[in-house]
Amino acid sequence: MFKRISGQPNIERHPNATSNAYSNGALVYPDGSGAVIPADSTSGNHIGVAVENITSADDRYTTAGKISVDVLDDNDIFEADVTGTLTAAMVDTYLDLSDSLTVNAAATSKKVVLCVGYISATKGLFKINAKATNVDVATT
Repeated sequence: MFKRISGQPNIERHPNATSNAYSNGALVYPDGSGAVIPADSTSGNHIGVAVENITSADDRYTTAGKISVDVLDDNDIFEADVTGTLTAAMVDTYLDLSDSLTVNAAATSKKVVLCVGYISATKGLFKINAKATNVDVATT
């Protein structure tokens, strides 16, 4: 999960896509149809981090509604779990995602997050550089 460590929260309500589960702390991006969906290993320009859950038991799972999203800013820093092995030498390198909740230390093709701090082999501090305000990384 992406947990804000620095910067001011900027909560906005965005349409959610139906038939999608959202986790609190999941990175989200535009689906191209006016809603946000959970990020994955191929997502590009992210909007922010979901600050609530939507499960299959939620009315918004079957009927479009809105989800609260902490919109990203250039200087925001988030703590996140990591798959692969994060090392202190990876600070100041760009990495990919494994999914909406996890950074992939073993992948660098999309370069959607910048490691700005090492906590452990499975946790680090990151800036999300691939965000909608930059339009730098295409979703593939």
